[in-house]
Amino acid sequence: MSIAITPSAYDFTPLHQRMHEYVDAKTIPFFASAVLKGNDVVDVHYYGNIDMEGGPALDASSIFRMASSTKMACSVAAMMLVEANRIALDDPLSDYIPAFKDMQVLQPDATALDQTSPAQQPILIRHILSHTAGLSYGFVDPESVLDQAYNASALNPLAAGSQMTLATLCDGLGELPLAFEPGSFWRYSFATDVVARLIEVVSGMRFDDFLKTHLFNPLGMHDTDFFVPADKLARLTTLYLPSDVTDQTTPCVMPMDTRHASAAAVLPSFLSGGGGLVSTLTDYLAFARMIINQGEYNGHRLLKPETLALMRTDQCPAGVSVNFPVWDMPNTGFGLGFALKHQPAQGEPNSAIGEYHWGGLTGNHFWWSPKANLTGICMTQRMPSFWSPHSHEFKRLVYQIAAD
Repeated sequence: MSIAITPSAYDFTPLHQRMHEYVDAKTIPFFASAVLKGNDVVDVHYYGNIDMEGGPALDASSIFRMASSTKMACSVAAMMLVEANRIALDDPLSDYIPAFKDMQVLQPDATALDQTSPAQQPILIRHILSHTAGLSYGFVDPESVLDQAYNASALNPLAAGSQMTLATLCDGLGELPLAFEPGSFWRYSFATDVVARLIEVVSGMRFDDFLKTHLFNPLGMHDTDFFVPADKLARLTTLYLPSDVTDQTTPCVMPMDTRHASAAAVLPSFLSGGGGLVSTLTDYLAFARMIINQGEYNGHRLLKPETLALMRTDQCPAGVSVNFPVWDMPNTGFGLGFALKHQPAQGEPNSAIGEYHWGGLTGNHFWWSPKANLTGICMTQRMPSFWSPHSHEFKRLVYQIAAD
């Protein structure tokens, strides 16, 4: 399996050299990347092996844990239901999932979970697609009253032995208050897992079956799933922990999950729309090309151009932007499944404005820049690794080399 490259005059040597330095320093264990100019792949490169212990060389078929890059696929699937008039963005979520009816909201300075007021408006479907619903995650701000309540209620589908499902997660979330009034702020959260449950309820299909039928099979994404079957485990990359999880410049030192004894070898009960997929560079390149082609790829139209344009429309209220306690993401809004760049980062051209993107905690990052006519994909397996030096430098160099 290989990815065809369109010849160009671009010299990606500086990019390759710099990414090799990250791998040589073990800051990231390995790296796979692709650059597209328009719809043409103008660069693909693999750095290292599927593990740091001498396994096979990384290639287009190597399987990665996608973490929150899953969210983009889930959001596209939900917008397919919007196009089909099965749901509307301004429908109350509780019309489909009653657990979210009559929600309470934590008071602004609450120091205890019972300091709440009734929500003034319902959670809308657009809120769960844009992380403005008032839900939380349990780990992004672990000292907060709400995240502590999530953890006390065992709302952690990744915990060892968890039998949680999308349905039981929603039941648990509905029993706890919201962090803020729906639509008034932005907070990273289980919202996309709620989107996945919404897809199940509306379609009558299990979430993974819906994705395969309506998204993955039409795009030819045959290695993308919520687990790795036995005949594909030899292609699974190793996930690594660094020496210091709070410092993204420290080297990877310890395997966290390997193909020889992987948690990904079994289909989980929790089919996470927020972070459950495994995939390959080849498969997610097909997904990226569908986005570039305004919703059409491989002879199939999945979304209308105007639907993708809506997904790239900032849903945050005035004065609100993407915010994390631990990651600085300035001048960034959020649409219906994508973050939106309002100003170029340091070292990037003005054509970076309007870029839309997202990534995952295991080190993957995907971005599309209409003004620069560029798309970048970078994939590795370091936990945690989101909004990381290697992905920033990858993007900066790609812009310098190939931006319009």
